[in-house]
Amino acid sequence: MKTRVGIGYDSHRFAEGDGVLLGGVRIPAPFKLVGHSDGDAVAHALTDAILGGAGVGDIGEMFPDSDPANKGRDSIEMLHLALHRVRAAGWSPVQVDVSVICERPKVGPYRDEMRASLAKALGIETGAVMVKGKTNEKLGWIGKEKGLAVIAVATLESL
Repeated sequence: MKTRVGIGYDSHRFAEGDGVLLGGVRIPAPFKLVGHSDGDAVAHALTDAILGGAGVGDIGEMFPDSDPANKGRDSIEMLHLALHRVRAAGWSPVQVDVSVICERPKVGPYRDEMRASLAKALGIETGAVMVKGKTNEKLGWIGKEKGLAVIAVATLESL
């Protein structure tokens, strides 16, 4: 069995709104993430990680923001479509690890729900999905609470 690893990154700024969508889970907040799709930075970073690990493109190539069909698009749906491409190329994710870097919202209270949502989307066990929240220690644009960033790593095995 062959193994590959992919890394994904995404960041979005905050704007006034009614909550943040991360990993398919809506977290109550007086702000939202600004993005062409629904702004789910966890799903975006994870999509790039699995596509990159399989060597079959990236989220911007698959879902360009120049395509009106992607305006407001469900990011978990985008993850599903990327997963189809990854599997068609002979790969399947077996484990993922996600770090959400932000001062707010607090990720910990929503971790289990996010893990379950991502596991379902990827068709893997919840125990093979990890989501962590990290602060930026008040440094930079993240530390000034202007937005957040996500780093995702995916381990894939050949089918």
